[in-house]
Amino acid sequence: MADDDTNLGHQNRSRIDVSEEREVRYWTDRLGVSKSQLEEAVREVGPTAEAVETELRRKTLAGCP
Repeated sequence: MADDDTNLGHQNRSRIDVSEEREVRYWTDRLGVSKSQLEEAVREVGPTAEAVETELRRKTLAGCP
């Protein structure tokens, strides 16, 4: 996804691109996590949004920071 603020069309929300600051803001707000938590989850399970959400939920339930 290009970092073009004039292009506000449909964005692929099934994948998380941590190299795009706009995406990082969207996902940290949506998931209620920090940038470092998001990046760590993406490193651990890959960029698929569903897998990242599952991993973050698992960590929350396990009491991980």
